Amino acid sequence: MGNPAGLGRPRRNDPYGVGPGGPTLAPIGAAVLLVVVAVATVGLFSGRLPVTVGGGGNGGNGGPAITPAPSDVVIPDPRADVPGSIVYVKQGDIWVQSGTNVRRLTRSGSDAEPAWSPDGAWIYFVRRHEERGLYPAQGRATWYTLTVPVLMRIRPDGTGEEEVLSGRFRAGRYTWFYWIREPDPGPAGRPIALVSDGPDPSKSDVVLQFFDPTTKKLSRATGAPQTAPFGHQDPAWRPDGALVAYVRNDRQGRNGAPAIWRYDPDTKKSAAVTGPGYLAPSWSPDGRYLAATKTGPFGTDVVVLDARTGVELLRLTDDGRSWSPTWSPRGDAIAFLHLSGQIVDLRMVGLDGEAPNWRVGDVLDLTRVSGLDGASRPDWFIPADELPPSPPPSETPTIRPSDGAVGSPGPSATAP
Repeated sequence: MGNPAGLGRPRRNDPYGVGPGGPTLAPIGAAVLLVVVAVATVGLFSGRLPVTVGGGGNGGNGGPAITPAPSDVVIPDPRADVPGSIVYVKQGDIWVQSGTNVRRLTRSGSDAEPAWSPDGAWIYFVRRHEERGLYPAQGRATWYTLTVPVLMRIRPDGTGEEEVLSGRFRAGRYTWFYWIREPDPGPAGRPIALVSDGPDPSKSDVVLQFFDPTTKKLSRATGAPQTAPFGHQDPAWRPDGALVAYVRNDRQGRNGAPAIWRYDPDTKKSAAVTGPGYLAPSWSPDGRYLAATKTGPFGTDVVVLDARTGVELLRLTDDGRSWSPTWSPRGDAIAFLHLSGQIVDLRMVGLDGEAPNWRVGDVLDLTRVSGLDGASRPDWFIPADELPPSPPPSETPTIRPSDGAVGSPGPSATAP
């Protein structure tokens, strides 16, 4: 639950309440910082992270240290003449890359988790700012320094920045906050999918919700079960707006066990797509496949899955240092974050041949030693007039209790 009443001082970097408290938190935090991928998720706090060995910046292989680009610079690869625009984060600012042209949109130093609106008119993101808050803990009112998330949006040219939803929570004389994470604007009039414990953090874990910009209301995805208190993450609308893929967090012993599920907002039903070990789903343009992060004992890699059965069709990386894929709207490539030494950059891999029998194509560095923020996944937009003819609509599967992958976290069900 988001409410720390009775639990002492809250842990700012542990929104799900699953990290250890006390002295053991420091070494775990140091390890996460070492590998850059500092995300507050069960799956990636479980030790299944890309790791570096040794002190060199060359992957720990004894080579010379590599210094990342300055904080106000992103270095595109000269060959990165890809269509459309990819949005990502560096040093807490939103950047957009179009081919080899890179521009910074924000300068707050506290922005994260950007996502394009389906029409490319806006980029939505989360900004965090500190403020004082009074809240009861252990029977007495206590002052805290709060990190309050705010859902924002900005035009791709850097104009029109505005606040969409604040995570500030007030109850009488008390002020607290609720989490707003990973917004994904819905297509075809659908609301914004996100994960949150709002509007009252004392009554919810961080779970899949929908925000309607017209009514300014949050609504929980009833029918999306969770394992308390681990909640959900990584919501992603299917391009036609019929389904939302999301991650249901869980644990197996001491390890995180994230699994991809799908949710039908019309029937309010969910079903497992994969068993444990997958997160960060990104839909193919035709809605038949998912690119995802696969966790393993030696790190994370990018794979392609059948969106209905969860069957792994293709492994795009095998280095244990790749994660957070985003599918090209053209369907012929997937971009993802990659860790080299201690520096995060953006890469792209082509998909050769016809689906689902692709072959792994050429791998291209889209940025070089740029030090992107590993906790914010990239997102890709291509204007409609630059896309091939639209594929026929993908059949929307009827979600039944028997649907889902073998070994999934549990049967599909409505929320208790």
